[in-house]
Amino acid sequence: MKNQEDMSLNGKTILITGAALRIGRSLALAVAQAGGDVVIHYGKSQKEAESLKLEIQAAGRKAFILQADLTDPAQVVDLIPRAWKYAPIFALVNNASVFEPIGWEDTSLEQWNLAMMVNLTAPFLLSQAFARSVEPGGDGRIVNLIDWRGLRPGPDHLPYTISNSALAALTHSLAIALAPRIIVNGLALGAILAPSNGAPTKVNLDLIPAHRWANLEEVGQALIFLLDGPAYITGEIIHVDGGRHLV
Repeated sequence: MKNQEDMSLNGKTILITGAALRIGRSLALAVAQAGGDVVIHYGKSQKEAESLKLEIQAAGRKAFILQADLTDPAQVVDLIPRAWKYAPIFALVNNASVFEPIGWEDTSLEQWNLAMMVNLTAPFLLSQAFARSVEPGGDGRIVNLIDWRGLRPGPDHLPYTISNSALAALTHSLAIALAPRIIVNGLALGAILAPSNGAPTKVNLDLIPAHRWANLEEVGQALIFLLDGPAYITGEIIHVDGGRHLV
């Protein structure tokens, strides 16, 4: 078994999109607790990003802040070289997403395009730019945050679910295309946090074999495993959903 020093992310810098709030914030803190430095991307939550930076620095790790609008392809592509000005980027975590609980009858073209841009196109462009930034002979990792619905599409949350389904396919495709230099995996999340938009929480715990919501710490543990675990694991999508995808 590897010792604690070998298991840590010491000396490695991780870029996390949408890191200022909610799950992204907890992932950034998990990386810092594992010894890594963090590039905090945010869209509009500058105050929260600055607060997170201070918290990470207080833990003895480095933290950097970058703002970018993920609906603008030019800003998305530019995010990677901007991050590299701070430090070589070991891993990209595509966490940012837009979530709207709408079905096919209510989905406008604008809502569809927004979900596809932020949830799918931005991770593609970022992954492409990141892969190109890794020098020959170097290595890196990409982790895509996916919803369990993406692997079990239904009629609800239509643009969100379909964009997540495509992100799962992108994860598999990039794992092949970028091997062996870059490891690409995903985390398919279940009931983690209630929606930030105040939408009613319709979580039936009876449909979750674990019969509970997840702890944010559990999501962080899964991320650290994919960032620091065996390099022979690629193209994998780990469900952190209490078994919800099974029923």
